[in-house]
Amino acid sequence: MQQTARTSKQLGSIIRRARKAAGLSQTALGEKAGVWQETVSRIETGQASTRVDTIVDILAALQLEIEIRPRQDDMSSLEDRF
Repeated sequence: MQQTARTSKQLGSIIRRARKAAGLSQTALGEKAGVWQETVSRIETGQASTRVDTIVDILAALQLEIEIRPRQDDMSSLEDRF
Protein backbone atom coordinates (compact mmCIF):
# COMPACT_ATOMS: atom_id res chain seq x y z
CA MET A 1 0.00 0.00 0.00
CA GLN A 2 1.39 3.39 -0.97
CA GLN A 3 1.28 6.20 1.56
CA THR A 4 2.25 9.83 1.24
CA ALA A 5 4.17 11.75 3.89
CA ARG A 6 4.65 15.48 3.57
CA THR A 7 5.77 16.20 7.12
CA SER A 8 8.02 14.49 9.65
CA LYS A 9 4.95 13.66 11.77
CA GLN A 10 3.27 11.96 8.82
CA LEU A 11 6.42 9.98 8.08
CA GLY A 12 6.63 8.97 11.73
CA SER A 13 3.03 7.78 11.70
CA ILE A 14 3.69 5.66 8.62
CA ILE A 15 6.74 4.13 10.27
CA ARG A 16 4.77 3.44 13.47
CA ARG A 17 1.94 1.71 11.57
CA ALA A 18 4.42 -0.38 9.57
CA ARG A 19 6.31 -1.35 12.74
CA LYS A 20 3.13 -2.43 14.49
CA ALA A 21 1.92 -4.31 11.40
CA ALA A 22 5.25 -6.18 11.41
CA GLY A 23 4.72 -7.06 15.07
CA LEU A 24 7.88 -5.26 16.17
CA SER A 25 8.50 -3.24 19.31
CA GLN A 26 10.42 0.00 19.03
CA THR A 27 13.38 -1.79 20.61
CA ALA A 28 13.24 -4.65 18.09
CA LEU A 29 13.01 -2.23 15.17
CA GLY A 30 15.90 -0.24 16.57
CA GLU A 31 18.01 -3.38 16.82
CA LYS A 32 17.20 -4.33 13.20
CA ALA A 33 18.03 -0.82 11.99
CA GLY A 34 21.06 -0.32 14.25
CA VAL A 35 19.61 2.59 16.22
CA TRP A 36 18.43 3.15 19.79
CA GLN A 37 14.80 2.64 20.81
CA GLU A 38 14.69 6.32 21.76
CA THR A 39 15.58 7.25 18.18
CA VAL A 40 12.71 5.14 16.85
CA SER A 41 10.34 6.78 19.34
CA ARG A 42 11.41 10.29 18.39
CA ILE A 43 11.06 9.56 14.67
CA GLU A 44 7.60 8.05 15.17
CA THR A 45 6.41 11.16 17.00
CA GLY A 46 7.99 13.55 14.50
CA GLN A 47 10.27 15.06 17.14
CA ALA A 48 13.62 14.00 15.83
CA SER A 49 15.93 15.88 13.56
CA THR A 50 17.21 12.69 12.00
CA ARG A 51 19.88 11.90 9.46
CA VAL A 52 18.59 10.62 6.15
CA ASP A 53 20.64 7.43 6.46
CA THR A 54 18.92 6.65 9.77
CA ILE A 55 15.49 6.99 8.14
CA VAL A 56 16.63 4.81 5.24
CA ASP A 57 17.93 2.15 7.67
CA ILE A 58 14.62 2.10 9.55
CA LEU A 59 12.62 1.88 6.33
CA ALA A 60 14.86 -0.95 5.08
CA ALA A 61 14.32 -2.83 8.36
CA LEU A 62 10.57 -2.57 7.67
CA GLN A 63 10.98 -3.62 4.02
CA LEU A 64 9.94 -0.11 2.88
CA GLU A 65 11.56 2.40 0.55
CA ILE A 66 11.28 6.06 -0.39
CA GLU A 67 9.89 7.14 -3.74
CA ILE A 68 10.44 10.73 -4.83
CA ARG A 69 7.84 12.22 -7.15
CA PRO A 70 6.27 15.61 -7.86
CA ARG A 71 3.61 16.71 -5.41
CA GLN A 72 0.03 16.10 -6.41
CA ASP A 73 -1.09 19.64 -5.60
CA ASP A 74 -0.48 22.87 -7.45
CA MET A 75 0.73 25.04 -4.57
CA SER A 76 3.69 27.06 -5.74
CA SER A 77 5.12 28.20 -2.42
CA LEU A 78 6.41 26.03 0.43
CA GLU A 79 4.91 28.52 2.90
CA ASP A 80 1.47 27.94 1.34
CA ARG A 81 1.68 24.27 2.29
CA PHE A 82 1.99 24.78 6.03
